[in-house]
Amino acid sequence: MSTLIDFVLHIDDHLVNIVNTFGNSAYLILFAIIFVETGAVILPFLPGDSLLFAAAALAANANYNLNIGIFIILFLIASIGGDSLNFFFGSKFGELIPHNKILGRFIKEKDLAKAREFFEKYGAMAIFLGRFMPIIRTLIPFVSATSDFPYQRFAKYNISACILWVAICCGAGYFFGNIPVVQDNFSMVIIGIVIISLIPAVIGFVKTKFAPTKE
Repeated sequence: MSTLIDFVLHIDDHLVNIVNTFGNSAYLILFAIIFVETGAVILPFLPGDSLLFAAAALAANANYNLNIGIFIILFLIASIGGDSLNFFFGSKFGELIPHNKILGRFIKEKDLAKAREFFEKYGAMAIFLGRFMPIIRTLIPFVSATSDFPYQRFAKYNISACILWVAICCGAGYFFGNIPVVQDNFSMVIIGIVIISLIPAVIGFVKTKFAPTKE
């Protein structure tokens, strides 16, 4: 876990190392991280928003010869495809994954319950809103499938959410990531991104925690 935290907080340095070590293969490595973040169901803790921001910031820096257009296309395919694979797992395996002795260590029933409650409260919009919430975005496709939600409707909300998510994260990184004050305080910026992305989940938790108990 400490390695993951270090990777997220110093993601700019780690991405530079990946680019310098693997060259153009870095595109595929970052694609795989975003795809697995949602597609694997059991790995909701992988970086998402911060990775897109940092990757776009590198693409804006001519020293690294990275193409922002390629990043945008790959991240769109990874996020949409990952969510679709996640939905498939939910439709085929349902509640088996959280109750599995091994897989259940990664995806907790309490987290699924929160995602299910979020989905029940917001309905189809939960698919759109969940894309902007870490952990929740990994569980919503799975929960949608277990709720017998039609894939055609899921795809409609999912695709629009992924397009906006990639546009915001990559756009912010590309246009602001290389501003000197941002570069000098990149770790703090990443922490800020993580905190902002968690605000909706925290608000939802607080509302649920202090909501009047129904008789």
